Amino acid sequence: MKRQGMLAVVSGFSGAGKGTVMKALLEKYDNYALSISATTRAPRPGEQDGREYFFMTDGQFEELIQNDRLIEHARYVNHYYGTPRSYVESKMAEGKDVILEIEIQGALNVKRQYPDAILIFVVPPTAAELKRRLVSRGTETEEVIASRLKRALEESEEMESYDYILVNDTVDQCVEELHHLIQSQHLKAGNSRTLMDRIKTELHELAESL
Repeated sequence: MKRQGMLAVVSGFSGAGKGTVMKALLEKYDNYALSISATTRAPRPGEQDGREYFFMTDGQFEELIQNDRLIEHARYVNHYYGTPRSYVESKMAEGKDVILEIEIQGALNVKRQYPDAILIFVVPPTAAELKRRLVSRGTETEEVIASRLKRALEESEEMESYDYILVNDTVDQCVEELHHLIQSQHLKAGNSRTLMDRIKTELHELAESL
């Protein structure tokens, strides 16, 4: 019997290593699907439609909004970004555990629509380590790094809204903890209704035959 996939939402500070952890998780385990967002921005060099994003026009995106075909959406710097409902639900129906890597407000919106979804916030072991990782990228100015740290301070106020806080000290350890965390959700009674109903039915039939 194919089990229904879980929905896990992963957020975290810029520099916490979410993307690295997600990539390593998908490379190691084949039962996950990373949700692909839709956007109205133009593809960057090397990006492909349906791989990095579903690229579309403003009109196409607004049609998705009007028809309630997005789980969550937002507009940043004159472009829309959102999570297509059909992609997520089809992957879950296939038995895949779907991971959404999105910002806090989007995550809270997902939780309202899918109460069984688990919200996971990825943090570095210390604030000093967060700064070190941002600096070590070597791609951002001191001003940008300062703005990201200020943003992290604001985001830290929302950590209590999440179900789990996951420390990304080493990538391998974080991947294993994330994997076991998501898989353990399948064992919760509330997520095993089909199994419980089947066992109760079988026991009822056995009792009648005694």
